[in-house]
Amino acid sequence: MATFLYRLGRFSFRRRRLVLMLWIAVLAAVGIGAAGVSSSTSDTFAIPGTQSQKALDLLEKEFPQASADGATARVVFEAPAGQKLTSAAHKAEVESLVGDLKSASQVASVADPYTGGTVSKDGSVAYAQVTYEVAQADVTDAARTDLEHIAEQGERAGLAVSMGGTAVNEESHQSAAELIGIVIAALVMVITFGSLVAAGLPLLTALFGVLAAICGITVATSFIDLSSSTSTLALMLGLAVAIDYALFIVSRYRGELKEGHDPEEAAGRALGTAGSAVVFAGLTVVIALAGLSVIGIKILSDIGLGAAFAVVVAVVIALTLLPAMLGFAGKRISAGKLKTRRMRAIEQGEREPMGVRWARFVLRNPVKVLGVSVAGLLLLAVPALSLHLGMPGDSTATPGSTQRIAYDTVTDGFGAGYNGPLTVVVDARGSDDPKAAAQDAVTLLDDLPDVASVSPVSFNETGDVALIRAVPGSSPTSEDTVGLVSDIRDRGAALHDDTGAELMVTGTTALNIDISGKLNDALIPYLCVVVGLALILLMLVFRSILVPLKAAAGFLLSVLATLGVVVAVFQWGWLADVFGVDQTGPIVSVLPIFMVGVVFGLAMDYQVFLVTRMREEYVHGAEPREAVIAGFRHGARVVTAAAIIMISVFAGFLFSDTALIKSIGLGLAVAVFLDAFVVRMTIVPAVMALLGRRAWALPRRLDRILPNVDVEGEKLRHLLERNAGRTEGAGDGAGEGAGEEIPEPVHTGKG
Repeated sequence: MATFLYRLGRFSFRRRRLVLMLWIAVLAAVGIGAAGVSSSTSDTFAIPGTQSQKALDLLEKEFPQASADGATARVVFEAPAGQKLTSAAHKAEVESLVGDLKSASQVASVADPYTGGTVSKDGSVAYAQVTYEVAQADVTDAARTDLEHIAEQGERAGLAVSMGGTAVNEESHQSAAELIGIVIAALVMVITFGSLVAAGLPLLTALFGVLAAICGITVATSFIDLSSSTSTLALMLGLAVAIDYALFIVSRYRGELKEGHDPEEAAGRALGTAGSAVVFAGLTVVIALAGLSVIGIKILSDIGLGAAFAVVVAVVIALTLLPAMLGFAGKRISAGKLKTRRMRAIEQGEREPMGVRWARFVLRNPVKVLGVSVAGLLLLAVPALSLHLGMPGDSTATPGSTQRIAYDTVTDGFGAGYNGPLTVVVDARGSDDPKAAAQDAVTLLDDLPDVASVSPVSFNETGDVALIRAVPGSSPTSEDTVGLVSDIRDRGAALHDDTGAELMVTGTTALNIDISGKLNDALIPYLCVVVGLALILLMLVFRSILVPLKAAAGFLLSVLATLGVVVAVFQWGWLADVFGVDQTGPIVSVLPIFMVGVVFGLAMDYQVFLVTRMREEYVHGAEPREAVIAGFRHGARVVTAAAIIMISVFAGFLFSDTALIKSIGLGLAVAVFLDAFVVRMTIVPAVMALLGRRAWALPRRLDRILPNVDVEGEKLRHLLERNAGRTEGAGDGAGEGAGEEIPEPVHTGKG
């Protein structure tokens, strides 16, 4: 790989105009495609095989008129202060609006509040339940526009009208404050390199790659339905890794120039060494993200594959466009007029870098540093023990949005449970007396303490499948409602034994509970797969058993600590005002498992870029402690800059008005901070100091079996040194009168 990347770097450098034009053509093509498509996004959650999905499938077959899997909307009407919706004038207006709803685009049915019993006891609030003929992903803009127009008519009549439900999309507006992350990234690179050219190239290529990736995802939405969060998360992760990967390669390029190589050779060597690490690091992120699709939840698959695509583009950009841009920059990338006196002193060897001094401190006190670091991470992880997962809904919508107003109004007028009624299906096709079985189900529901109301039974045409709606006494996301659903299902087993009828619970609330449960159950197995993958990949890279084990243990610590911080902020409300959290509640179910995949990839990035240099120095004869110091001397500054950049980019998404994006932004920012500064730059050197030579031990049999991936391009360097030696030898012979030409370096393609 290293030799191929070496040649690719030199080719891109030499044919820089061609490479740049090709990338401009690609960006223009996907940009035009993105501008000309009608994108379709949704946040539909479904899990085949769950009871709720099984019940939905049965309802679709036996109650086609109910449009069981169709989108829903709840249109809430509120009378002016001191008035009632039961007055003749207001009642006439509401019924007129309900009539308009029935004739609106794609609407299958509308439950009139006056005949359906959805008028509050004091008469101030009422709501109409709207069911659509199509699923959420297929609701058209025209249908949503009809809803908005009806709401405007109600407002003009003096009523307060708000809307919630799956058919009403909450628009996510990315705040301009997210640009702060990019600005900080630029400042960090200027400080790191002391050069505007060196700082600008990673940012320029990263923006180019992210724009191409987002346009590509937008084009994809014209063919497939993607989650509305896909593009945002692809932007978040793609921008962060693209800047980091470019940062590592530019840093190595400057180092090669400093060693006296001409710019083209420096570009080739930079890509053959740091580029190999970029490929490996990118591969780990892509595998972890793409692996999310095996869980079987569409939104998680969309997010994972979209972000993985952005990472792939970032890697390809770093390996092709970046060396081409280095060709345009040449040696100007090393001209640092912005270097401080301290930076110049470090470059001249008059002063040790901060990273080296920190490494020496850790090596002098490994036990104390390790103990404090591990204890601190475990303390941060304590809140994770009370992790409560839930799905986003109207209760987590932005305060002031129509969805949130509708949710709060229904809660005040009826009770929180009315925002998430349960659909109970009685499949009595195997019962001798379906009607008696359905009535037994109603009695069962009435006897449960957390059921606020139960609707009359509705049968299908053949009279053997019944539909009942039960309203919980608690909010859709509360633990009480989760317990209620579980209790109904448990008692359904007894009903089946007595009557032969199967009782199932479905609806949005039950679906969300099932999804959260499946994600919670999948977290540990997925974590084991990711950790197992980490052990195998790191064993290939470092030719060691203990180093991968240490890396995996550090990864687990950083993940648990990050989950603890997220729970403390978003679930417990600690520092909620600081982070702009308007309402505490369950953690979005997709966050922990998504974060595990992303943090794994990022953790491996820092592990590779920092520890590979330690291994290189150790293999070349350095003592274990000196190898650690050498690794920090060459890698600490760049890893620190990369971590600060990632933290800045992720933290910028705290300004999003979407709970999912906000929580992921905080989670990833905290995870990068903990993994880079506490695990990789504190725990790693402490453990390496305690292990000594044992850290690099590998059984001979395993050493023969494992392939040598040569991430740091060690074989390439040996090959170039041998070629340089042969060239010098030929030159000496010519000087003695042999008359032979100096041969060109031979690139065998090995390594």
